[in-house]
Parts: sequence; structure tokens; C-alpha cells
Amino acid sequence: MEHKKTYNAKQLKTPHGNLIIEGPISSDKLAAYEFHEDLVAFRPPAQQHQALIGIAKLKEGRIIIARNRHTIVGYVTYLYPDPLERWSEGKMDNLIELGAIEVIPEFRGCAVGKNLLIVSMMDDAMEDYLIITTEYYWHWDLKNTKLNVWEYRKVMEKMMNAGGLEWYATDDPEICSHPANCLMARIGKRIDPDTVQKFDRLRFMNRFMY
Repeated sequence: MEHKKTYNAKQLKTPHGNLIIEGPISSDKLAAYEFHEDLVAFRPPAQQHQALIGIAKLKEGRIIIARNRHTIVGYVTYLYPDPLERWSEGKMDNLIELGAIEVIPEFRGCAVGKNLLIVSMMDDAMEDYLIITTEYYWHWDLKNTKLNVWEYRKVMEKMMNAGGLEWYATDDPEICSHPANCLMARIGKRIDPDTVQKFDRLRFMNRFMY
């Protein structure tokens, strides 16, 4: 499959300054920008910066960023699912995962996450993909947001809806391990019925176990 990437951008005005939401960003551009020290949700900032640069180098990899002048203050990643997860077992070259989305505390509540998803979907090539995301409550910043798991889940769902992702049922054990966890997906306009069937089989791999 050819992974076409068309750059898009928009300006977002916030009470803390104007942001540029842009991408997909090349690995060279990512390396040239500063990476904010509060981007700590997944690993230390310097390590996460390097991880994003690595994803941008992948054929299917996409990084959309929010930046304040020369500093990245938010991002969203798209790439093939982890080989250890069930979502890779279908070996579907048109299934990619929204793997991570993060915004620094200062800019939360300013619709940055929503706009990262909107800019992501401006690229017509996204209609060639079935995009999934797996939401686990243990990745959520419940401490700083002062939200409970259900309030945070509602915020996450609303944000994902802005990118066209919707809730899907699954019997995946990790997702089923807590009722707030969920699978969401966006089925591109050019996705064929065979791909949808393969996705349905991945969603319910345990149905014949009993």
C-alpha cells in the first residue's frame, strides 16, 4: 500500500497564545523543534521526542503537532499497531492506530486535542485507512484534571468524535479489564467490506472459545 501524506495546518487562538496545528511533520522538522518538558504522559520528554522522530520515519507513520512558536506542546501519532497486540494479527496494511495523543496542562481545555484530530483528517489519504485507538484509563491524567474515570472517558470520546472515531465493542481482554477502557475506530470512505469483516473478526476473537 502506498502511504500518501499531505501536509495541512491551521492556527488555533487560545488564552495562552496562538498555536499552529500542523502535519504530517517530517522527522527532520520534528528534530528541529523544541519538545516541551511537560509532555511526560508516556516517557521522559527527551525519549518521547526521539520516539516521535522514529515514527515520522516510518512509511505509514504520521505525527501531527501543536506548537507554540518553536516548541511542541501537543501531538498525536498514527502508525501500525504493536506486533504484540491483536490488532496486528490481521496483517492489514490499511489498518493504522492512533497510538498516542498528548497536550501539556497549560493548553488543556483549549480544544487542542480536538484540533489535532481535525487537522489529521484533513488529508484525503485518511479515507484509505481503518483507524483505531485503544483507550486505557491508566494512561489518563486523572490527578491533574481532577476528573474521575467516567468524566475523563466522556472528554476522550468527545475529542475522538471530532476526528470521526466512534465506539466499537470488543472482547479484547485488556480493554475488557476495566469498563472505562474502550476501542474506537474510524472507517475511511474508501474502505471495502472485506476490510470491515477482518476488523470485526479481530474485535471478537474469543467468541468461539466457549
